[in-house]
Amino acid sequence: MNDPAILVVDDNPDHLELIVMALEDCCATARIVTASEGAQALDFLFGRGEHAGRDTTRQPRLVILDLKLVRLSGLEVLRAIRADPRTTTLPVVIHSSSVEDRDVAECYAGGASGYVRKATDFDDLRAKMRRLHDFWVLGSGPAPSSGGADGAT
Repeated sequence: MNDPAILVVDDNPDHLELIVMALEDCCATARIVTASEGAQALDFLFGRGEHAGRDTTRQPRLVILDLKLVRLSGLEVLRAIRADPRTTTLPVVIHSSSVEDRDVAECYAGGASGYVRKATDFDDLRAKMRRLHDFWVLGSGPAPSSGGADGAT
């Protein structure tokens, strides 16, 4: 089985479906894994729960993480990812409709690799997903020691 290229985390099933459709449309070769809540994403990344036994040395190239998740917030998920040595350098781009400067600042302070505002239409979403895919999955992205990269659109 191929390693997942992208893990998409969003608790809104419509948003999740649209993101996956946009990625499949523009980045057909990317293997996409989805999680509908933060705990499910962490279970996947850390090989727990329904993902027990998963080889956690094989992580996705990119996590696209909704900020406003219901149970476990995107910021809490981000902090858990950064706290674990297996995922500390994993690129995590926050995908949110928030335009609050405080939200953006908190995400970067928590270790986000980028912050992307949710698209206004499908063409915009597809363009944003293509840029994320091309930079983080096809390209090398920044060096882990660089402190993260913009990756934002």
